[in-house]
Amino acid sequence: MIHIFKKGNDESKPTLLLLHGTGGNERDLFPLAERIDPNANVLSVRGNVVENGMPRFFRRLAEGVFDIEDLIKRTEELNEFLNEAADQYGFDRDHILAIGYSNGANIAGSLLFHYQDALKGAILHHPMVPRRGIALPDLTGKKIFIAAGKNDPICSQEESVELKDFFEGAGAKVEMFWENHGHMLTYRELEAAKTWYDQIY
Repeated sequence: MIHIFKKGNDESKPTLLLLHGTGGNERDLFPLAERIDPNANVLSVRGNVVENGMPRFFRRLAEGVFDIEDLIKRTEELNEFLNEAADQYGFDRDHILAIGYSNGANIAGSLLFHYQDALKGAILHHPMVPRRGIALPDLTGKKIFIAAGKNDPICSQEESVELKDFFEGAGAKVEMFWENHGHMLTYRELEAAKTWYDQIY
């Protein structure tokens, strides 16, 4: 997968896995990582799917309708890439914190839904529920921050709460931050994510 790795200067910090939104790339979320923790490793990945010229992490059938078969395939692909990247760059595979926005948040959520040890935790900006009707792995000890929009036209408040409930039902500890705007990533939610992160790391 096309990616950028930037080595940090504090081995005790998690490696920050950056996952962009639809139409973004592996450079988009570096300002977020710099704000969250300038001392951590950063691994930023570009989605392998292209929709109308825009990179994504998995296909969709329509707005808000995921191609589940492709989602499963791409989630496995990303999980395997993380194994390879940990070997290549020498970071702790068991200490990865995903930071995802929109489509990137959805693939991060899918990693948590499908693989118990894929991520240590996640900061998810405007995620949707990746799948329904499956048993989640034991997520005890995982810490997750969700930023959701009260007026988000893509992800309803109900779906945001449903995702939180899924994670908590699997044992994760979830903090929810509500923004009054729509699907955009705002400064206020970034600062809330930074506050949450500093309390943990």
